Amino acid sequence: MKVLMVCLGNICRSPMAHGILRERINNGEIEAAVDSAGTGDWHIGESPDSRAAAVASDNGIDISDLRARQLQEDDFSEFDWIIVMDDKNYEDARKLAPSGTRAQLVRLTDYHPDPAINRVPDPYLEGGFDKVFDIIRTSIDRWLQKA
Repeated sequence: MKVLMVCLGNICRSPMAHGILRERINNGEIEAAVDSAGTGDWHIGESPDSRAAAVASDNGIDISDLRARQLQEDDFSEFDWIIVMDDKNYEDARKLAPSGTRAQLVRLTDYHPDPAINRVPDPYLEGGFDKVFDIIRTSIDRWLQKA
């Protein structure tokens, strides 16, 4: 299985999600490959935001090797799952998806146990990196139970 985590700039939310899922893969919890991308092109080639990297590191996850890239049409044929962080990411990804795509496009919070959590907030704009990390981790753990 190949999974692509997607947010806006690919420097905060999707790298944290990438790191969490990569850790689950490395621990043998799932057989998969993971990558991440952003719908925007502002940060292509950049490392994750230092605050995202610090929160991930505080939780035993190293994301320092990741580099931002932009979501591409080809991703819809390469990945089985494209998992986005919010409704705007979903709409942007859906518009880019070619007809007949094989990838399942879903919102990460579709798997969060609290129905009031209907998006992963963007900590680059809104702060709350620790809270965002927890939302992502909880949602990934629930997704793993259902995937």
